[in-house]
Amino acid sequence: MKMRLELFLLVTAAICAAGKPLSKAEGRNKLLLISFDGFRWDYDQDVDTPNLDQLAVDGVKATYITPPMLTMTSPSHFTTITGRWVEDHEVVHNMMFNTKTNQKVPHKQTLTRSEWWDNGALPLWITAQNQGLKTASFFFPGGGANYSGQAVDRVLVEMPGHLDDNETEWRQNIDTVMSWFTEEDFNLVTLYYGEPDNVGHAKGPDHPDRKAIIRQIDRTIGYLREAIDRHHLTDTLNVIITSDHGMTTVKKRPLVDEIILNKYLNLIKLASFEILDYGGFGILTPRPGKEQEVFDALSNAPNLTVYKKNEMPESFHLGKSKRLPPIVIVADLGFNLNSRFIVYVNKGDHGFHNGEMDMKTIFRAFGPDFKTNFLSEPFDSIHIYPLMCKLLQIEPAPHNGSLAVTEKMLLHSGGSQRAQVSVALLLLLMFAVL
Repeated sequence: MKMRLELFLLVTAAICAAGKPLSKAEGRNKLLLISFDGFRWDYDQDVDTPNLDQLAVDGVKATYITPPMLTMTSPSHFTTITGRWVEDHEVVHNMMFNTKTNQKVPHKQTLTRSEWWDNGALPLWITAQNQGLKTASFFFPGGGANYSGQAVDRVLVEMPGHLDDNETEWRQNIDTVMSWFTEEDFNLVTLYYGEPDNVGHAKGPDHPDRKAIIRQIDRTIGYLREAIDRHHLTDTLNVIITSDHGMTTVKKRPLVDEIILNKYLNLIKLASFEILDYGGFGILTPRPGKEQEVFDALSNAPNLTVYKKNEMPESFHLGKSKRLPPIVIVADLGFNLNSRFIVYVNKGDHGFHNGEMDMKTIFRAFGPDFKTNFLSEPFDSIHIYPLMCKLLQIEPAPHNGSLAVTEKMLLHSGGSQRAQVSVALLLLLMFAVL
């Protein structure tokens, strides 16, 4: 009888331990977030991708995820890492700009400009560090900035001119990240790759070179899984693989007429600031008293929709932004915006409405806290943030996401798979003895 009582108490304790989050003293699982820029949701469907296919068996796959408006690299990545809509985190474009001085800073030059990123929304790195965790950013947008004076513990920033498609370097980057986890005990690392975005822009989403880079990504994922095993991280590292936006083919002459906005309004006369040559999304500040005239003129332009910022659909989550100019333009899918007569060379682009299927992107996840062979319904990328906080066992900063959207991907009660297997074995043992 005494033996049965002791066994019952042991099993009860094991069940309680498996059902509650681990304390810092007991240890916690680590998290690697990987983003492949411009990986459209269906890019793996016309290419042989055995490693991505295996991830769907060994972990979680979402049918697709919806990026925020704006479907651009910096705004979308910052939504993922903060869990905030663009109107809240205020990274409203890839380019850093100032509407009063007409300053325009290219994307890669903004990556260390804290004044562009630090607008009150705390990214996950800083929130985790403030709760005792160790974090790193490897080329991830936003990682190179300071937030109220706080920097990410370890940062590598992608420099202008850096080549994004070197497969040997991709593997070296994985080896570096694995060493951060194993040798330096980092808890969270974010890793960014600039492909398949570059190929999608240069060649278009339907080009054979895009398919080749997807095969390279798939090989890299295979290498990642080998590296995880080699570094003995299989039971302690959760991995999320996602992206920032999709890609669509740019419609060109002679099939369509290009949208040249200067045909419909005199930009020099009516606008004091504009960025209108950046894919499917444009912004414009009218001169004083000219807002309605600008809006009416652009309303006559084909293949686009013009919005007054304060009248945009609430679903855009852009209207409350203080940084965004008063006029916002969204081109129809595949139509590039051209302010005057700038030569537009991209074969593919993004920046279009996030409801378009070509703008949707991928989500894969695997590791000790994720279910296996689990297919998730589509969801908005904003919900990745509370999921990551759950995995890291930290209190999230204020955010717009919901854990209820993603927690069904996790093993029961959020416990690790090892803990649940242990409990099952103990239960079998108890019933055998009884």
